[in-house]
Amino acid sequence: MDPGQAARQAAAIHGTDFSKIPEFKDITPDSITQHVQAINSNCPDERTKFIFKSLVTHMHNFVRETSLTTEEAALDFLKATGQKCTDLRHEFILLSDTLGVSSLVTAINNPKPPGCTEGTVLGPFFEEDAHDFQFGESIASEGKGHYMYVEGTVLNTKGEPIPNAIIDTWESDGDGKYDNQYEVRTEPDCRGRLFSDASGKYAYRAVVPIPYGIPDDGPVAQLMGVLGRHIYRPGHLHFQIQAPGYETLITALYFEGDPYLTSDAVFGVRNSLVVKTELVNDPALAQSRGFPDPSKPHVLLKQDFVLPTVEEVKALKGI
Repeated sequence: MDPGQAARQAAAIHGTDFSKIPEFKDITPDSITQHVQAINSNCPDERTKFIFKSLVTHMHNFVRETSLTTEEAALDFLKATGQKCTDLRHEFILLSDTLGVSSLVTAINNPKPPGCTEGTVLGPFFEEDAHDFQFGESIASEGKGHYMYVEGTVLNTKGEPIPNAIIDTWESDGDGKYDNQYEVRTEPDCRGRLFSDASGKYAYRAVVPIPYGIPDDGPVAQLMGVLGRHIYRPGHLHFQIQAPGYETLITALYFEGDPYLTSDAVFGVRNSLVVKTELVNDPALAQSRGFPDPSKPHVLLKQDFVLPTVEEVKALKGI
């Protein structure tokens, strides 16, 4: 059978409608961008079509501008990044974080009215399986680090309390690791879900999170080395706060005096999120807050969170 005839028969079986596909044959460095844009033009969603038109244009111009070589195209790097991903490890999110893309997308898409708590990157270590905790309970098992007590109020832009807000919080332990970085993880640790009370207040026990490096056994850490960068993040405490009618807040708190505040590997630090803490050395107070060993000092972190309503954010976006 003639190869052309065999190909036409195969296309018929595939059900390909060539009447809707722009034709192109002679691919050159000057023509390929036009051809890719043309064949993508059948995308039925205008927003998706716009995004990929811009993406292809910038990527192709980048290749031309830098005269990118086959070796520099980093296909093996992308392959290795995908292979490193698991249900508990998200290497591509980490790549986005370390290149500043996650931080930029977060900043652009989360405008806040004046006085609201600023958002920052979610990070790759959030999990959905956190246990629920009551007011004042500990999200960290004993021995996970230095004691810390966290308290505050969830408010709206009018200064009114928001009751029953869902507060997800997670952190690294005293060794600089999240629970999902350990080979054996029997249950969630150093993470939890709690709720603001009727007056918008929340409180829980945790441990002091210390600076840590992003996973150093993967391609993203190798890339950081190539770029002459360190892989470390300042110690921080994550929050995701949700309440009906309010914009979800994804943020983190960082600690004054941390030397990594000015060179965070994932560009997550915001000046408004750097907090002061107080060292408490009061056994009676430690006992009243539920610490197992009241003789040990603990850090007190006080932080209120201000959430805008969905309507307030829509107004800022002009929706």
